[in-house]
Amino acid sequence: MNTMLLLPKRYLLAMLVSLAAVPALAAPAAPKLILKPWSPSQELSLNALAFLPGPSTTERLASAREGLLLLDAQGLELARLEGSYEGLDSRSLGPNVLVASLDGARQQALLVSLDPQKRQWGTPLYLPTRDFPVSGLCLYRDDASNLFVFLVGEEGKGEQWLVGNGEHLSGTAQRVRGLPLPPDAKTCQVQDDTHQLFVNEERVGWWVYPASSEAETVRVPVAMRIPFGDIRQAAGAMAVLPGGLLGLDPEAAQLHLYQQDSEGWASRASLPLPGLKEPESIAVRPTKTGIEVLLRDDDSGRLYQGEVDWQPAPVPVSPVLPSVAAIGQSEPVARQGDAADDPAIWVHPTTPALSRVLGTNKKQGLLSYDLQGKLLQELAVGRLNNVDVRGGFKLGAQTVDLAVASNRDRNSLSLFSIDRTSGQLREVGEIPTPLKEIYGICLFQPHAGELYAFANGKDGRYLQYRLSAPDGVVKGELVRQFSVDSQPEGCVADDRRQRLFLGEEDVGVWAVDARADQPTTLSGVIKVGPQLHADVEGIALYQGADHDYLVVSSQGNDSYLVLDAEPPYAVRGAFRVGLNAAAGIDGASETDGLEVTSVNLGGPWNQGMLVVQDGRKRMPEQAQNFKFVPWTDVAKALGLP
Repeated sequence: MNTMLLLPKRYLLAMLVSLAAVPALAAPAAPKLILKPWSPSQELSLNALAFLPGPSTTERLASAREGLLLLDAQGLELARLEGSYEGLDSRSLGPNVLVASLDGARQQALLVSLDPQKRQWGTPLYLPTRDFPVSGLCLYRDDASNLFVFLVGEEGKGEQWLVGNGEHLSGTAQRVRGLPLPPDAKTCQVQDDTHQLFVNEERVGWWVYPASSEAETVRVPVAMRIPFGDIRQAAGAMAVLPGGLLGLDPEAAQLHLYQQDSEGWASRASLPLPGLKEPESIAVRPTKTGIEVLLRDDDSGRLYQGEVDWQPAPVPVSPVLPSVAAIGQSEPVARQGDAADDPAIWVHPTTPALSRVLGTNKKQGLLSYDLQGKLLQELAVGRLNNVDVRGGFKLGAQTVDLAVASNRDRNSLSLFSIDRTSGQLREVGEIPTPLKEIYGICLFQPHAGELYAFANGKDGRYLQYRLSAPDGVVKGELVRQFSVDSQPEGCVADDRRQRLFLGEEDVGVWAVDARADQPTTLSGVIKVGPQLHADVEGIALYQGADHDYLVVSSQGNDSYLVLDAEPPYAVRGAFRVGLNAAAGIDGASETDGLEVTSVNLGGPWNQGMLVVQDGRKRMPEQAQNFKFVPWTDVAKALGLP
């Protein structure tokens, strides 16, 4: 029953009067833009402007038909690099400034340093001539201080180039990747803190892409043209700040303000630009009270400066993870697409430098590489997914080392002997399983002369087989089985402690007693959450002299988590495998399988080696491969004892 209907009329009237007296919550005031003309002290054909990087500087940068220019706040020329230039972006480079532009005469992108104190330009670094006209470019600095330039070209062509690191510009630029962009894109900008690349599509809207060279190429709209958004005519040049974008509609002479939030992008205001007929260039920087703006009207060539009394709220950024570089990599696999999957490391019993890295190609078979990544063997035995290795297996009268892989063509285990002198692989048998979709595999060797294989399927089932070959023919006896609730894949056995670690892709990592005669009670190691991002993929065990660690592929954020291999499984940290500019090796991402050893393999591997599958091969773009990382660098990055 509505109790208000039972109140006397005089009380109802008093309530209505009091409610009417409460002031309504005021909507936030619309941002305002105040503009005034700004003219350099001499006639110049400027086409792009930028504020000199740095919070307290008043100088401006400009590209013009007369050169690259350093100007003071009144437009007085302070330094000039002769030439004819279009487009402009900049980043701090220690005490200097890195400037990117397009040389109109040579039709090439270039990078050049500027010393603003001495007012001197350096020697330009030119990117190679491209096979498409470059219409725009922008700079990006990643978490590891690598410097990149993005090129925007006709017909949707885009590229990312590595041009420097830290305070240094490289001697040569390296192409990292191509990326598909909108067909009528003309300009781009990058927000470094959030690793976001913004690109315009003139007749559609503004888009945002991941800027990281290892990221998947996906895009999300910031704003669209009417009727799908608030852009009246065209999406032109833009400028970005933490949490915000300011974009020009040159045909409607409007400035659009957008705020990023947890749901995406929201329009904050659309401001008219009185006196401008075709605004084509914009530069911004935050002030204490708002945003300082520089604009250029392409119709008249006039320049304007002003301030918007609004600042976007910065969005939370992910913690910066330490980055380690691979110093070696395997040759790419011989199949395109999602092919390379899981590595294993075979250690030579007498000469560790002759050890091998095995890798599966799930479109071909088993591959064997030396420690420099050279392909030594390929066994085309079918779609192998995961592989593991153990030594000292009795194959009849012979003692061999054994590699076992999950074969998705026949839902079986494929077995390979490894010659203990040469490292040569030979297929020696197959064990069928009742799994409908076999997936992962790992081996368990509790004692000399005893070997087990754990095989899992996409339905969550685990089968434990005792492997033997007393008469030279391999056999597998099913001794135990159990299940997890959803799809598993990676697993690793701790032979010393007789414990199996297994990953459930969307859930986390579990531990279970690996012995065949023990209960199959699962205990939690770590759940998917802030530190471990699904999918949970490869799992490996580093067994050092004093500490044992689990290394887990946290595929959802392209990182690797390290935690103690004993309860309470304390997390030691996470890291990424970043690019190695000096060696020309890209980083690793979208990692499926990985493996690690603590054995001294010599040289840079004196504390062991980590091998990770690279799901996105860059620099140059090729089929997938495996990256080789010194464990010394992992331990240093995470401060491991």
